[in-house]
Amino acid sequence: MSQHYEGSCHCGAVKFSYDGDKIEKGLRCNCSMCSRKGAMMTPETIPIEKLHIEAENGVLGLYQFGAKTAKHFFCKNCGIYPFHETARAPGHYRVNLGCIDKLDTSKFSVDVFDGKNLL
Repeated sequence: MSQHYEGSCHCGAVKFSYDGDKIEKGLRCNCSMCSRKGAMMTPETIPIEKLHIEAENGVLGLYQFGAKTAKHFFCKNCGIYPFHETARAPGHYRVNLGCIDKLDTSKFSVDVFDGKNLL
């Protein structure tokens, strides 16, 4: 069953919304980037046409590393990472569950994606 989700960075300069599966667990990646930021992400990927992003002018930053396929976005005001475009499915995003309004991530089990050992 599809649910509507809304969220933002800490300062509210970057906002997003999407409709997706009911979130019942999280996903963590063990790559060098994700292990450092420690975010729990949506288990499902979200096609860009379903992710509605609103950002104040010039506030959405982008960080890439390695092959520069994945796109890690962050708010230049508060530094929070709200979402990223995945390396394995370009055009699809995962959202930081900690940025979704009214979602208590402390109750979720977490799957781990082995991004550290991807070739």
